Amino acid sequence: MSTKTQNERILFGLKVKQLRQSLGLSFADLSQKARLSVSYLNEIEKGKKYPRGNKIEPLAAALGVTPEELTSLELSQNMAPVGELLQSNFLNELPLDLFGIELSKVAEIIANAPVRVGAFISTLLELSRNYALKEENFYFGALRAYLELNNNYFEDLEEAVSRFSQLYEIPQGRPVPEAVLRNILESRFGYTIEDGGLNAYPELQKLRSVFLAKDKKLLLNRSLTPMQRAFQYGKELGFEFLQLKERASTSSLLKGRVFEEVINHSKAIYFSVALHIPHDPFIADLNRFFSRPKWDGEAFLSIMKRYEATPEMFYHRLTNILPRFFEMSKMFFLRFTHSPEEDIFEIDKELHLSKRHHPHGNGLYEHYCRRWVALSLLKDLHHMQQEGKYVDNIVRAQRSRYLGTEDEYLCLTIARPAYPTPNLNVSVTIGILATPEAKARIAFFDDPAIQRREVNKTCERCAVRDCEERAAAPAVVNRREAMRNIQDCLSKLEASQ
Repeated sequence: MSTKTQNERILFGLKVKQLRQSLGLSFADLSQKARLSVSYLNEIEKGKKYPRGNKIEPLAAALGVTPEELTSLELSQNMAPVGELLQSNFLNELPLDLFGIELSKVAEIIANAPVRVGAFISTLLELSRNYALKEENFYFGALRAYLELNNNYFEDLEEAVSRFSQLYEIPQGRPVPEAVLRNILESRFGYTIEDGGLNAYPELQKLRSVFLAKDKKLLLNRSLTPMQRAFQYGKELGFEFLQLKERASTSSLLKGRVFEEVINHSKAIYFSVALHIPHDPFIADLNRFFSRPKWDGEAFLSIMKRYEATPEMFYHRLTNILPRFFEMSKMFFLRFTHSPEEDIFEIDKELHLSKRHHPHGNGLYEHYCRRWVALSLLKDLHHMQQEGKYVDNIVRAQRSRYLGTEDEYLCLTIARPAYPTPNLNVSVTIGILATPEAKARIAFFDDPAIQRREVNKTCERCAVRDCEERAAAPAVVNRREAMRNIQDCLSKLEASQ
């Protein structure tokens, strides 16, 4: 049995293919010359097989090279980028199989491309090294792309939740009592659950839970609400019932070690959300809500409160259900965090269905437009906190038209304090593109009481000069104008010659 690595098999197969094609040999020709079957040669070129020593010599002779040349890791100029790419482990760390892509096919495409493409690949690798792009960034990016391609709805997970509910006789009513889920974890899956188990670890107070796999022990943060505990139990049940072995020990992924860990974490979250907010009653609730002729923020919050869900759970379920059952596939989800002391806004979660919508995380180190309801509501929440008012969840709707485009979104935003993290507030937003289908489904879409605002991406990229909410100078716009002025001046000079 060959002990060659996948990369070695791929490179060997590519060399065989290039040599065969350079000699103008068909598979049948090479089969006859090397005394190897066509099917075996095909497997070699696909990077699936690596011939034993006694088969290397006739294959090399048929291709007009020595066995040493054929098996050497020294590559030709056009194959050098493939070797560098494989050695970098960049392709191997990407979940290509999730998207039905074979690593050997990617390598073949690159090997057959012009030298300029090879130079481009080399440049990308150099940039990734210089900017310290990390594996987990690719993992989370790949996960987001996978969710977007599937409109964040997974029938197999929905069916798994249904089977689990029947098997363990989960009560029909919602919310599910946390004691029910805790009992299943302890009695059926052998968990030991410690309330306040993180008390002795000040460094871990921002985490909701930590799972110690060896003893099947779940350590909980003492400040969790009953619903937050119930959600953590649902997640653990997801890991167990779906038999997801590769997993993180922390409630939030601090770093994705391998892609399987990242996608398993996503599946467990989906399982818990679907368990706490079941499919059919939630659709019925949304149908009633969208039939209202006027926007009613309290009615919106009442759906969330019916399931005693957190805003994140509620919005996660919206992203599952709206595209599939309400013809609202063109939408985005964003979660912003706001540190009032530093007055910094950051996007820490995002999902874009059907296309890349506005805004998104590309301008992470710039100042996001304060006209977006996701940010303005966080500002209002902070002002209420400064006035000493107790604030839990506040909600607002806005019709946001993106400056310079026809893109308009109905944005529904909830803002709240970020317990258990102190001195931080968060907002979650669903943005639904104003399509004819969405307007037909949402009776209150044109409610004049809904605030309408022209918005932009970031202050640095916004040409609106008299914006009262501006948080930074239009640096990018200014640079572009300066460059245009230079080009205009040069054009006039050339024209005067």
